[in-house]
Amino acid sequence: MLRYKLKERIADKEFAERRRVTIQEIAQATGITRNTLSKMLNQYGASVRSENLDRLCGYFNCRIEELVEYLDEVPASKPRPAP
Repeated sequence: MLRYKLKERIADKEFAERRRVTIQEIAQATGITRNTLSKMLNQYGASVRSENLDRLCGYFNCRIEELVEYLDEVPASKPRPAP
């Protein structure tokens, strides 16, 4: 399963530029929909086109292995509190 390290890349960019980076800003700069970016941020194994990965690598000035990692197992979801 693939995990996208988008949160880490956003944090690195925010630190380097000393400003907040929004999903809307990334969407406008890359042409990737906010919905796709949201899936990458919140859903393990989300299906993403290689073209979008290429755009994100360009935006963050990073290599693919800095944006995507392979996980042998699906992380366990957090248990929901009892009602």
